[in-house]
Amino acid sequence: MPEALAARASGVRRSGASSARVMRAYRYARRWSVRTVTGAALAGACVAASLVVPVEPARAEGRAPATSPIHPSQVPPPGMSLPGFHAPAASDGTVARGTVRVQPARMPFYVATKGKVTLYVLGTLHTGDPSDYPSVQPFRPRILAALAASPTLALELSPDDLLESQDDVSKYGVCRYPCLQRLLPEPLWQRLAARLRGNPAALAEIRKMRPWLAALVVETYDSLSAGLQTEYGTEAQLQNVFLKKKGGRVIGLETLAEQMRAFTGLTLAEQREMLAQDMVQTPAQNADDIKSLHRLWRIGDADAISAWAVAKGERLARSKALSASIDNKIVYERNRRFVARMTAIAAPNRPLFVAIGALHLGGPRGVLELLRQQGYRVDAN
Repeated sequence: MPEALAARASGVRRSGASSARVMRAYRYARRWSVRTVTGAALAGACVAASLVVPVEPARAEGRAPATSPIHPSQVPPPGMSLPGFHAPAASDGTVARGTVRVQPARMPFYVATKGKVTLYVLGTLHTGDPSDYPSVQPFRPRILAALAASPTLALELSPDDLLESQDDVSKYGVCRYPCLQRLLPEPLWQRLAARLRGNPAALAEIRKMRPWLAALVVETYDSLSAGLQTEYGTEAQLQNVFLKKKGGRVIGLETLAEQMRAFTGLTLAEQREMLAQDMVQTPAQNADDIKSLHRLWRIGDADAISAWAVAKGERLARSKALSASIDNKIVYERNRRFVARMTAIAAPNRPLFVAIGALHLGGPRGVLELLRQQGYRVDAN
């Protein structure tokens, strides 16, 4: 799932430049939306996420992230949000009777082997809850051991591409004038305007977006409403651990240009379908879906996550043909690229740790099945 947008949103502080803040919101949304474009907003489309708009820092209450970021420019700060949005209070791991000891989320984690070649494959979410990554032990022992054994960590995008992604998102996703209303059927525009009527700042910014980016930003609002936070996205937490060892290298499985093309290559009809799917349910219903996805991710079964996403997509699709085409461009074509790149990079006796959006892993066209088709043995770990 693309990560470009997600990084953006988290990196902006509330300043007075609403347009700059919105750009971050877009990216933030994208990262969350690595979705199968059938509505799984947390799937991982990084593009919109990085454009997300910043909000008041969550650190206002004095809370610190579960693990400290290795590089402030690469790890989004907490508390970012969108115009007019007020996030639910975050869990601090305590109850009335005292501190609760929590185990790290299980997460979808698999080991793929072929001869002496080993791939560790982790399914990520670009947002999370503090309880997903306890400060004493943010990941399960098997995941930590795999990280320690791997000289290279492969994400969807390299840290350098992630830092440069904002310009591309605004270049391809934002118009110089309010263009969205002209690009949408009037009934769809009216539904969107009605949903954002209580948030004039957001409505003013979204008017300038192309439909694909507007869809990702709408998803971001709903995702934030679910109470999850960007600083607890899996990629940032993994880097906090991985970069503490000497000689570790972090790379991307796709370029920023490739990730952006997944969205800029959508036809206008497909972009409208994306946005229409986001408007089928109420924001509260969308937030409930995100919570369901988060629960499935914590359990760690990639095929269960894939089945959930397929069922959700079938329920929300306005046009089955357009929905299938969107999924192919944003999810399945990228799955094939991920597998081609990871298998090319992998080398005997040099394990490769791969971390990509959880919705990319399971199902008959998911990364795990594609690895099996190439002769890898894939085991849940």
